[in-house]
Amino acid sequence: MSTPAAARPAAYPAAGPRPVALLLPGQGSQHPGMAAGLYAAEPAFADAVDEVLDAMGGEGGRIRDDWLTGTGTAPGGRRALGHGLPMDHVLRSQPLLFALDFAFGRLVESWGIRPAALLGHSIGELAAASLAEVFTVRDAARVVLDRVVRLAQAPPGGLLAVAAAPDRLEPYLGDGVVVGAVNAPQQTVLAGPENALRAVGQRLCADGLAARRVPALSPFHSPVIAPYAQGAERLLASVARREPKVPVYSCYTAAPLTAAQCANPAFWAAQPVDTVRFWPALDALLTSGDHVVVEAGPGRGLSSVARRHPAVRCGRSRVIALAPKGQGVPEDERVCLKAAREELRDEGYPVPL
Repeated sequence: MSTPAAARPAAYPAAGPRPVALLLPGQGSQHPGMAAGLYAAEPAFADAVDEVLDAMGGEGGRIRDDWLTGTGTAPGGRRALGHGLPMDHVLRSQPLLFALDFAFGRLVESWGIRPAALLGHSIGELAAASLAEVFTVRDAARVVLDRVVRLAQAPPGGLLAVAAAPDRLEPYLGDGVVVGAVNAPQQTVLAGPENALRAVGQRLCADGLAARRVPALSPFHSPVIAPYAQGAERLLASVARREPKVPVYSCYTAAPLTAAQCANPAFWAAQPVDTVRFWPALDALLTSGDHVVVEAGPGRGLSSVARRHPAVRCGRSRVIALAPKGQGVPEDERVCLKAAREELRDEGYPVPL
């Protein structure tokens, strides 16, 4: 239920739609064929996907083929990066998630909506930074490919989502297992090497705490990944980094990116290792004023979290998802996108149907 205009904070005009903030998801939202149903149906989306994958050179063409057909080959018979590996492997999931997040953002812009803010989760922050023109698409594509090739060398590990606050989980930390992400006040993600993480999962289950594995095969956002992220600064130092043209709320600092952070190669290089603070970042965004929060990427993981925020629950802000919850048929994706357009029109944006 929308809050009456007169009840909205004075930071925004009483008349007109609330500003749009995009949420860009990361690891865990992927599934085979994600958003492929929009490639033929939405030219702006397809053009943006192609812009990213073309910037990845021959590897991008093979990633596109793997995504759309599952064959994972291109002219010459060379296999796509990560083809033959599970979808949750860093080499398959991350380049495509980056491309699709960016394309969903461009699709929203093609409707005449200029986002007032961007917030990405993990790899989604690189997509947000690219939409905000911190990086060019070509440079960001190079950074993504460099990152995934490095991280693929890390030992097996993963992520474990637990329905508990971080302080409640302190007794379970150790042996490389750390808090990898704080997604909500009672939704914490633990990260670490495979054997230790599995043992922690068994302890949590025995103690009556709900836990489930996040679709990931790497110990993202843990010190285990640190040696394999080393060296990324060299490439990052070689590409241009600019102040964002749109505020980017960082899931690492829980505040808008500063010019100094954008310019610092070490800030970007450390992101695969650093803890994701999504809920504090979301809270900073939504306490800054009323927003229409649009999840611009596969799945509904971030929008489901955002619906729990007090600003959304009381109606001051609103949440819209552009994609279905999980894997389905292409028609599901088109129906969901149409429904999102209708919601944006209801908010007051003249979005074409």
